Formats: sequence, C-alpha cells, structure tokens
Amino acid sequence: MKFYFSTRDIPALKGLPLTERVKLLDQAAKRLSVPEKTLLNVLKLLVIVPVFAFILQTASNWTSLLWAFVVFLIYPLVIKPIQYSICAKYIAQPSSKENA
Repeated sequence: MKFYFSTRDIPALKGLPLTERVKLLDQAAKRLSVPEKTLLNVLKLLVIVPVFAFILQTASNWTSLLWAFVVFLIYPLVIKPIQYSICAKYIAQPSSKENA
C-alpha cells in the first residue's frame, strides 16, 4: 500500500480543486469495508486516548498538558496518511473517454 500524505498526491485527484478532492475522498470513505473502518477507528482511538490520559494527569504534573498538546498535533500526521491510503483505492480513476 502506498502512503499519500496529501490529497494532491493521490493520482485520481491530481489537478482537482480542494473542495472536489474532499468531496471525492468523503465518498470513498463511505465505501470502506467494515474491517477498514474498524482499523481506522482503532488507530484514531490509539492516538486520542493518550491525550485524555495526559489531561487527567495535569492535577499533579502540569507538563503533561504540553505532552497532550504534542500528541494532539501528531494526530493528523499519523491518521490522515493512513486514511488517504486506504480511501485511494475507492476513488474512481478518470477514464480516457472523459478526457477526450
């Protein structure tokens, strides 16, 4: 599986405006299989749960709030490329008839 770090990197979405790319990616996300959706949701939980754990520790250690912020910033760097890569196979490639 090839990882895409931006929607612009997905071959079927090249040259499209951002709103169109987001719309097509949303449609592709709706076609994900149950195991793929489950995998994405579990990965999201693995990133989000530590944020809340760090927030709970702020009563005894205020620096845990900084760690929660760092983990929160990592979320899009980890989850989005995986989501784009899984959804890419459900985005229809433009056919040569449409380009002619």
